[in-house]
Amino acid sequence: MVRRVLALPSGRIAVAVLTVIALLAVLGPLIAPQNPLATSDDTLAAASGAHWLGTDYLGRDVFSRLLDGSRVSVLGSLEVALTALVVGVLPGILSVQLGRAFEWITLRLTDTLVALPFLLFAVAVVALLGNGITQAMLVTGVLVSPLFYRVSRAATLAVARSQYVEAALISGASVGWVVRRHLWVKVLPPIAVALAQTVGVGFVIVSSLTFLGIGVQPPAPTWGGLLASDLGYLGQQPWAPFTPALLIVVTVWACNVLADAVRDVSGEAGRALLNNRRARRNRLDQAGPAPAGGVS
Repeated sequence: MVRRVLALPSGRIAVAVLTVIALLAVLGPLIAPQNPLATSDDTLAAASGAHWLGTDYLGRDVFSRLLDGSRVSVLGSLEVALTALVVGVLPGILSVQLGRAFEWITLRLTDTLVALPFLLFAVAVVALLGNGITQAMLVTGVLVSPLFYRVSRAATLAVARSQYVEAALISGASVGWVVRRHLWVKVLPPIAVALAQTVGVGFVIVSSLTFLGIGVQPPAPTWGGLLASDLGYLGQQPWAPFTPALLIVVTVWACNVLADAVRDVSGEAGRALLNNRRARRNRLDQAGPAPAGGVS
């Protein structure tokens, strides 16, 4: 699947953008030219050789703060996506296999999570447990998990009720073999699409919470926090919010483009498999029955 995604121009662009963002998250705090927390008297300065993106209202280097804040933004979005993946996929698959009681319970829990406003609920949890990005993202990931539950459940239902799976079970195939041979092939592509989309949603959630000052203790830098502080000084620096906003928008766009590329590739792979099966069936039909043996 990775090769097919990279074969698409949109897939290559999305992977390139997300690779740059990942490198910023890993290397950003290490290559920051200045201390992102150091203040100075040179406040609200324009871009220069010493400060590539200028300074903020406390004289801190904006470029260094962007690099340092990339790690929190990226890790927070991944935490949301992975939590939703773990919480949503397994119950979605088991709801098809473990009977109506488990199915009813998980469906009602999913409906409850969908009804909860995740941003407001995350704010409430942070107020109870303390201001930290980890607890906020874990709670948000649980509230986003119904997406993975529904995707994995729908894919599992399609496979479990198919004729070729019933035929395999009747012929004596084990459940484990059916899962390895048929289930994962159908379930993994939609889960990959949902994962890419959820990473983008995670970026929006992390940016929204840090924009409100939730999840990170100041003066720790984040993209959302930088955007919030820059909006207070538009009269002096009208260009300042452009860079953090652009980083957020481009990252979310790349995640959505990657999800679309995976969806396109999965559809092409499914159609190709179906066409191959039809072509093989047609060849067998054209060949006709094998001639009977024996001497006339």
